[in-house]
Amino acid sequence: MQFPLLRYRRLLSTYLRPQRARVLGLAGLVFGGIGVQLFNPQLMRNFLDAALAAQPLAQLTTLALLFMGLAFGQQLLALAAVYLSETIGWTATNALRTDLTAHCLRLDSRFHAEKTPGELIERIDGDITSLANFFTQFIIQLVGNGLLLLGIIVLLALEDWHVALGLVVCVAVGIGLLQKMQRVGVPRWGESRQASAELFGFLEERLAATEDIRSSGARNYVLQQLYRHMHKLYHKTRSAELATAWLYNAGQSMFILASGLGLGIGIYLYQQQQTTLGGVYLITAYIGLLTTPLDQILRQIQEFQKASASIIRIDALRQEQPAIVDGTTATLPQQALDVQFEQVTFGYSAAAPILRSLSFELPAGQILGVLGRTGSGKTSLIRLLLRLYDPQQGSICLGGTDIRDTSLSDLRRSIGFVTQDVQLFQASVRDNLRLFDQTIADQPLLDSVASLDLTPWLQSLEHGLDTIIQPNGLSAGQAQLLAFGRILLKNPRLIILDEASSRLDPASEAIVERALDRLLAGRTTIIIAHRLATLQRADKILVLDSGRIQEFGPRQTLLQNPQSQYSQLVQQGLTGVWE
Repeated sequence: MQFPLLRYRRLLSTYLRPQRARVLGLAGLVFGGIGVQLFNPQLMRNFLDAALAAQPLAQLTTLALLFMGLAFGQQLLALAAVYLSETIGWTATNALRTDLTAHCLRLDSRFHAEKTPGELIERIDGDITSLANFFTQFIIQLVGNGLLLLGIIVLLALEDWHVALGLVVCVAVGIGLLQKMQRVGVPRWGESRQASAELFGFLEERLAATEDIRSSGARNYVLQQLYRHMHKLYHKTRSAELATAWLYNAGQSMFILASGLGLGIGIYLYQQQQTTLGGVYLITAYIGLLTTPLDQILRQIQEFQKASASIIRIDALRQEQPAIVDGTTATLPQQALDVQFEQVTFGYSAAAPILRSLSFELPAGQILGVLGRTGSGKTSLIRLLLRLYDPQQGSICLGGTDIRDTSLSDLRRSIGFVTQDVQLFQASVRDNLRLFDQTIADQPLLDSVASLDLTPWLQSLEHGLDTIIQPNGLSAGQAQLLAFGRILLKNPRLIILDEASSRLDPASEAIVERALDRLLAGRTTIIIAHRLATLQRADKILVLDSGRIQEFGPRQTLLQNPQSQYSQLVQQGLTGVWE
């Protein structure tokens, strides 16, 4: 139990410190409500004794009004406490979500290859949501209700020490049961949270592949797999809930025992004329009041069981560190960049290299066409340039600078990357162009649109730049041109095109080809090609085979060499596809 509490304390110190004033205000409201709860039974006792003693009506009226005023005030304090606690909880959890999301975005591709987006969503949202209560209620409620419990015992001891002693014994036994049951509940809730994350990961992957699943007739198989995930989540959660129910029922049993004991002692004292009717009411009222602190403590322990697993999982995610170390000692030149690979060897596992001793140079401002069959290493080459991974051996230089020496932000600002699958967001055309960068004004957006001959298309939209793009709302050609617009705004010194026109119809491809002439001017470019026709503008050709350079040189030189594989491929037909 101590280990999760230490982790929780670190979370508290990080995310509640900026809200110190609110937390202190919430503590004041909670403790004020406790004081009112302890004082109200005293007023009712005085009222009963005064009524039995036939005291003046004015005194009884004053006591009644005071009791009702305090009861109403207690409700106002409780309402204000709920409002303030919700504000603190949402503010803290949203800050934690933001930090955890930013942390996940900093982690490298090896981490994301092992985690599904659905699992990460469950970590960032589901696990953090379960902590909302703890950011506001856990410590305050435990301390507050502990003080309320202590106050009740002290006031009962002043009335009769036998009652207080019986309550102390019951509370001690209850706390012992809580500690034992907590050890059982935490690991079970951890298994439940993991099963939930696996279910979310499964749903995310399958829903993204809806078309393929339906077209291949795999619907029933997917539903069977979904049933297995739900069945596992059901059993794990049921096991955790049962462990928690035992905890709650054990605490309630202690309360019932304490209530019966207190009531019996109160009746005995009244029969022995050692207390008044008001005193009996006071004993029964305080014992009844025990319901509140014991119930709150039980609920907080229940929530702690659930959230302990989340605290551990969140902390484990926060402890993940990227394998890619950010460089800080060099800045890339502010012009077209030359590219140099020097004896680069890389594999997603060291035992199975994808690229082997790769060495080539591309002068600044030139265009390199890269060919290779599936699995030859084309995608790995691009990932290394973007520094999504680091090679096991060798070095990669841009503009004469080892990319490991420059910052990741500088590196990725210097490179523009366009794939055949353009990621569009359900947002305005403006935000899709500038990728939510609020510092980019409208005029540069309009200039980039005009340079790509997209102005007529933009003018045809009802709300212009404010038009919301729906999923699959643009044609493949429009999406590619929008991606080119992003690159123009970014103004990189190196552009990488991963067969950006392979999915376009001839008319759209012609438009994209004209836009490429403007986009590539004055920049170094690497084109990953499957169709040889896209390489007509290339200055050099690189042919990969099984991670090695099979052929490299000026395109015209290779074209004129009948022994060149590139020349032979061209002779087979420029419109051919090589996979």
